[in-house]
Amino acid sequence: MKKYETVFILNADSTEERIASVIDKVTHIIESYNGNIENIDHWGKKRLAYEINRKNEGYFVLINFVSNEELPKELDRNLKIMDDIIRHIIVNRR
Repeated sequence: MKKYETVFILNADSTEERIASVIDKVTHIIESYNGNIENIDHWGKKRLAYEINRKNEGYFVLINFVSNEELPKELDRNLKIMDDIIRHIIVNRR
């Protein structure tokens, strides 16, 4: 099992219910692949360094988790197709 973290940016115009729904979907994906979530950190709305999809702000979320090596690929695939997520990254923590 390896440690990973993912940061994703949601559309800042999303409602609180929609943000919670997306976070629930992501945590469900992690747990369905026997991943263990260590921490979920809501960074909130922040100004983007550059415009993405004509947006200047985004809602940032950080999730630290432990999983097997297959999960990051599957999580990446799922994050790419979620409409509310405008950017994401998954990295291996040491």
